[in-house]
Amino acid sequence: MADQDTQSELSAEQPVRRRLPPAERERQIVDGAIRYFAEVGFDGQTRELARRLGITQPLLFRYFPTKDDLIDRVYEEVYLRRWKDEWTTGLKDRSLPLEARLVRYYEDYAATIFNYEWIRIFMFSGLKGEPINTRYLEIVRERILAVVCGELRHDFGLPHPSDVPVGADEMDIVWSLHGAIFYLGVRKWAYQQSIPDDLSAYIGRNVRTFLGGVEPVLRDHFKDAPPS
Repeated sequence: MADQDTQSELSAEQPVRRRLPPAERERQIVDGAIRYFAEVGFDGQTRELARRLGITQPLLFRYFPTKDDLIDRVYEEVYLRRWKDEWTTGLKDRSLPLEARLVRYYEDYAATIFNYEWIRIFMFSGLKGEPINTRYLEIVRERILAVVCGELRHDFGLPHPSDVPVGADEMDIVWSLHGAIFYLGVRKWAYQQSIPDDLSAYIGRNVRTFLGGVEPVLRDHFKDAPPS
């Protein structure tokens, strides 16, 4: 009788694994991996992830043969699928003043990335040396920062990027604005500190501050450059 009771207790502790269609099981693993890596970072073991999901490690590897395969899928889900091509086209829309374009972009960008999983996975990736940061930041440089550099040059009558390529120093100037917006996410989900309730006002102030001071800095940067 005691053995039966013990067996019943052990069975009750085991997670009940439901048979799911392959697409649902894959979705369960990906969603669970996003939550898991956001919580513990990329040092987290797939064995523990499988335990949390109530599946076996071999079953997890049936869908993602290596941990790197699973990390690549997390990158695709959290970063690539949330990227919006209209961010780039919107920044190039000269029917609006550049200030309005920047505010519109950063309001939407903040609404997209300001969540627990996005920020924490990004931070853990940088600390661990995973390629998520490198791959994503290259997209940011090419599709956002380089575009902003070109629009600033246009507004200030500076050489076109086809005549004078955008250099690292110029890119760093624009990074200062981008970093100021991104920092709020770090402050909230990495540092566990409060952030302004009105993000639109915060973004507007930072954009106006940036545009108010960037022209003389860029003109000084281009003082020896040939005219466009």
